Amino acid sequence: MDRIFKILLLIGFCIFLGSCKQASPIQEESELISELFPLPTWAQSANIYEVNIRQYTEEGTINAFTTHLPRLKKMGVDILWFMPIYPISTTKKKGTLGSYYAVSNFLEVNPAFGSMQDMEKLIDQIHALDMHIILDWVPNHTGWDHHWIQDHPDWYTQDLQGNIVDPQNDQGESFGWTDVADLNYDSKEMQAEMIRQLKWWLEVMHIDGYRMDIAFGVPNDFWASAQKALSAERELFMLAESETPEHRNQGYFHANYGWSLFHAMNDVAKGSKSVDEFKQIHVKNQGQYSEGNSLYFCSNHDENSWNGTVFERLGDAAQGWAVVKGLLDGIPLLYSGMEEPMRKRLEFFEKDTIGFKQYAYQDFYTKLFTIKKEYTALHNLPYGSPVKWLESKPNILRFERKNQEHAIQVYFNPKEQSEQIVIPENATALLTNQVKPLNTVLGPSEYLVIRLNP
Repeated sequence: MDRIFKILLLIGFCIFLGSCKQASPIQEESELISELFPLPTWAQSANIYEVNIRQYTEEGTINAFTTHLPRLKKMGVDILWFMPIYPISTTKKKGTLGSYYAVSNFLEVNPAFGSMQDMEKLIDQIHALDMHIILDWVPNHTGWDHHWIQDHPDWYTQDLQGNIVDPQNDQGESFGWTDVADLNYDSKEMQAEMIRQLKWWLEVMHIDGYRMDIAFGVPNDFWASAQKALSAERELFMLAESETPEHRNQGYFHANYGWSLFHAMNDVAKGSKSVDEFKQIHVKNQGQYSEGNSLYFCSNHDENSWNGTVFERLGDAAQGWAVVKGLLDGIPLLYSGMEEPMRKRLEFFEKDTIGFKQYAYQDFYTKLFTIKKEYTALHNLPYGSPVKWLESKPNILRFERKNQEHAIQVYFNPKEQSEQIVIPENATALLTNQVKPLNTVLGPSEYLVIRLNP
């Protein structure tokens, strides 16, 4: 009996090994899925759209913005990131209206934008459309009107004379953000209250996560505590304004900023970097991360207001760069007005309406987002596939994302000279700005997205 049992056990073990070998492709794919802080199921193929309430409509209110929700849903928007919607401090404010990031109370809504009831209705409507909402949170500082200034001065950074100071660098020099007061993360009481207020928006208002402003200025032990506390409440999405590898690798955030690739894009556009250098920077940057996604963008509120529109920085190649950033191995971001397209820098401290009229790029973004959702190889990591850079002419950006289901290739010519390219014979064009979809010449600023057929 003992010998028979051993034989049966050996046969069973061999069958088990065989089944493991057959399942290995699935196992290999599933092993990529993070156990530290898994990406929400609703974000697996998601894009992010940044909402600037003040400038979005003439009214500059929550209710006025709400009328755009069906349009944004139809365009394929998944996650709406709202710039700070809290009351703005008037003490030491900049300009006429002040900065969204000089918050006077994290648990209220800016009365210029509307009421808390308006915000509740907005959140409900977003969810009814099967979209999600993340709020911009400002953990690094508050406005000078915040009641913590009077109630808990020890919650703020102070100089040798005991005066609360604005944020400063390691040499004690001001960043110039004089309209805000720097929070002191040596205070555990302040950290606990910050987490309590973050949880309130999740528990009571049912938002879906946060974009953390200046996350690189806050110590990692806070992010460890915050992530643990907030993820215990519900499935949420966390985005860091940082390019700090630990923020993703330690599971504090699902995504952080792809600044390196953003600057490389601008450098290619102005001729100070080559296409090959852009590829190298992407490879080097991705090599720093074992978890999460980079946020890829051609613009956002900071870049538009302070460094120029996409047309100032990228010229006629702006749309082609949007294709590259939209289909690389990361999460794409679209800023308010890019679907118009907006050709001006928005004032930051004043009223300056986007002025929607044409929506000339709306169909373009709809197609781009549809392609990203439809083809699983293009999904956000770890559910999608990593980028493989393909050999091409020196001035052509060409990459592939491929899995067992799909193989998608992207071609883009960011330069001013036409380039000949070789297209695989088994290709179908998914997105192009060419007259002939599979032309073997890419003109200046032209792009092509193809699917390789089996």
